[in-house]
Amino acid sequence: LLYYLEKVNFTTTFGDEVSFDENGDVLPIYDIMNWLWLPDGRTEVQNVGEVKKLPFKSEQLALQEEKIFWNFEIKEPPRSVCSESCPPGTRMARKKGQPVCCFDCIPCSEGKISNKTDSTECTSCPEDFWSSPQRDHCLPKKTEFLSYNEPLGICLTVASLLGTFVCVVVLGIFIYHHRTPIVRANNSELSFQLLLSLKLCFLCSLLFIGQPRLWTCQLRHAAFGISFVLCVSCILVKTLVVLAVFKASKPGGGASLKWFGAVQQRGTVLVLTCVQAAICTAWIVSASPTPHKNTQYHNDKIVYECVVGSTVGFSVLLFYIGLLAILSFLLAFLARNLPDSFNEAKLITFSMLIFCAVWVAFVPAYVSSPGKYADAVEVFAILASSFGLLMALFGPKCYIILLRPERNTKKAIMDRGNKS
Repeated sequence: LLYYLEKVNFTTTFGDEVSFDENGDVLPIYDIMNWLWLPDGRTEVQNVGEVKKLPFKSEQLALQEEKIFWNFEIKEPPRSVCSESCPPGTRMARKKGQPVCCFDCIPCSEGKISNKTDSTECTSCPEDFWSSPQRDHCLPKKTEFLSYNEPLGICLTVASLLGTFVCVVVLGIFIYHHRTPIVRANNSELSFQLLLSLKLCFLCSLLFIGQPRLWTCQLRHAAFGISFVLCVSCILVKTLVVLAVFKASKPGGGASLKWFGAVQQRGTVLVLTCVQAAICTAWIVSASPTPHKNTQYHNDKIVYECVVGSTVGFSVLLFYIGLLAILSFLLAFLARNLPDSFNEAKLITFSMLIFCAVWVAFVPAYVSSPGKYADAVEVFAILASSFGLLMALFGPKCYIILLRPERNTKKAIMDRGNKS
């Protein structure tokens, strides 16, 4: 009888399905009842679902959630755990002395992420990546260097090109008026060399802008050092020529001029420049400047910069420029009141004073500036000193050549020299 009873299955008039298990027992069906509080204070029990046992030991739950009355202020079912799930970007931290289901969601620290729900720990981002603001995925780190696309880089580039253009214009003016007394009286060949070296000084500042690469790191300081030594050497030789001319004007002093002829002037400039070239070569060969990705300034940024390689090499380069500049300043200062010089020594004194002041201020500013701002400080020092030399040495002469041609005569120059 049990064998046949297991196969019995029918539906009652109420819609319930009736069947039997292997023991001959009817598979139970349970109604889920809910107590409902009515506005008048009475209670009512209503059916909100059922649970019924199915063959093969399975159960089926049917629940009408919209009919359920929850006797809480929020009118929602209670939570079955004491803590909600931790979203991505956080990690689980168990509460001490409480059940396992109770925990805090701790946000991942900077540089770490969690991309799963209920993560127990945060993972670190790779070296060149950083965590997103939500701490749920890694992003490539931002790169920082003195770029041609940012306002600071654009301003410095424009200033560099403007200085180069002014040098070309002044050179054109001097070449066109090369036969006039004011150009010839101030050693026109050295003036041309000085203008060309100033143009190189302006152009070398462009090497400090843009993402550092091996060749730009090696070339930028070499070009900077050689250009400025060439420039200061021309000024130094001009000062020596002024002193020699004055000494030659005295009785028995004519022999001093033979040491400052055109060949000697070119040779002196060449030798002084070659010394700087040798310093730069030794520096690059022994400890070459190289590009470096620095992450110490900002954790979420990669700062591209040129490491000088040898601090001694960089210091010797600057020291040699400073030595020539100070020597030029002292000689020009001593010769500032000499006659028949069209105030050339005064102009050199003023220009070298500007030059030295700029570079004395540069050293502490360069050392204390991080990343791209160190390059910006160096470019600013190059441009400021170059503009200072250009304006101080050639501004008054261009003013006379273009606007006061009546003073561009030998007599006017000699009279001016006697008055000074």
